[in-house]
Amino acid sequence: MNSKILLSLIAATLLSSGYAVAGVHSPKPTITEKKPIIPQVVQPKWREFTAPDGQFTVLMPGMPKRKTQIQKTYMGEITLEIFLAQPPEQEAAYIVTYNEFPNSYMQMNSPQKIMDEAQYVELTTTKSRLLNQRNIRSSNFQPGKEIEYVNAIGKVTKTRMFIAHNRLYKVMAIVSKQQHETLNKTITGYLNSFQLVVKT
Repeated sequence: MNSKILLSLIAATLLSSGYAVAGVHSPKPTITEKKPIIPQVVQPKWREFTAPDGQFTVLMPGMPKRKTQIQKTYMGEITLEIFLAQPPEQEAAYIVTYNEFPNSYMQMNSPQKIMDEAQYVELTTTKSRLLNQRNIRSSNFQPGKEIEYVNAIGKVTKTRMFIAHNRLYKVMAIVSKQQHETLNKTITGYLNSFQLVVKT
């Protein structure tokens, strides 16, 4: 099994959990005589969330729900950790995931290759069109990548990926087409708030 298949398993787990696509809800459309009404965005109270193992912090709109999935691969069991916050006042979901790879896998693949393949899997699994991509670094200089894409029904996802501590981290914001522009600054602030903790 190659790394694309492995990443496909991880992506499929995230999608089957219902977070990546079905997790973003939209209210029933309002019928009007003139223009459609864009739902008003109410900002929830944001607070800093620290991962249970202390390896990252991020601002979240409330306490995120945690879900753990185990995937059997040719390398053994891979654990996928998912943290999801979904404010009821917004048509958006804020998600952080990570999975840890064995040392042997990390030595055989560069961080760039792992992130490029993760991008390919994310786009093909969600049947989405890439809007933007760029290479980035975390605040403590870990390699990263940012991608933005839109799926067939107009939901926009912005993902930042980082490689650190033998892990692939993903920080994701999924938003409806109607609230994409309204929540753009909020999403940027959320993504910027993600901080990896360097092991000493």
